[in-house]
Amino acid sequence: MDRKTKGKYGEDLTVAFLESRKIEVLEKNYRHGRGEIDLIGLWKNQTLLFIEVKYRSNSNFGYPESFVSMNQQKTIISTADQYIHDINWQKDIRFDIMAINESNGSIEYFEDAFH
Repeated sequence: MDRKTKGKYGEDLTVAFLESRKIEVLEKNYRHGRGEIDLIGLWKNQTLLFIEVKYRSNSNFGYPESFVSMNQQKTIISTADQYIHDINWQKDIRFDIMAINESNGSIEYFEDAFH
């Protein structure tokens, strides 16, 4: 599977996971400037979720969730700030990570992973 296909597959798995938990997916691959947020969801009409999806074929170099660098977190937060401003969001927000490891079949969802 090439990188783009893996990314799409990971996002599709994440969308199914979110929907099974009654989280509405509002945006996929939201872009602003140089930033991108994989998925934006809404939970109980109260919390806006900004979700980074990390898919790895194996864990030889670390677990998927460890690949969200501080620099990437800052970019995601900055991009989220623009989205929040654009829709005039006044309620809670959260930054989550979906970590998918193909080699052992693990799928882990980390709520409030960074801020």
